[in-house]
Amino acid sequence: QVQYVESGGGLVQPGGTLRLSCAVSGRLVSQNAVVWYRQAPGKQREWVAMIDSSGVVDYADFVTGRFTASRKIAQNTVFLQMNKLKPEDTATYYCNIGMTDWGPGTQVTVSS
Repeated sequence: QVQYVESGGGLVQPGGTLRLSCAVSGRLVSQNAVVWYRQAPGKQREWVAMIDSSGVVDYADFVTGRFTASRKIAQNTVFLQMNKLKPEDTATYYCNIGMTDWGPGTQVTVSS
């Protein structure tokens, strides 16, 4: 069973920054693609960003240029640096490998 502990969310003003962390246990981030998802109230979960086993990253169009995914293999942890946040970025953010065993997520609220 894979476990995820997401952290780093909070309340931030539009234009602000947050850095999310996701500590993974049960799978190695160096051997798996780790995906960041988000889900806003009343909406379906959506794909945000990915960092694959080689460290190659990919982003949804709506975050390209604002969000950056990275990882620390020694800590088996992935990160999502979020800059220029918008109110529409408000959601619970999750990291996941293979869309199973979801963690609790971390809440991001962008509001003035």
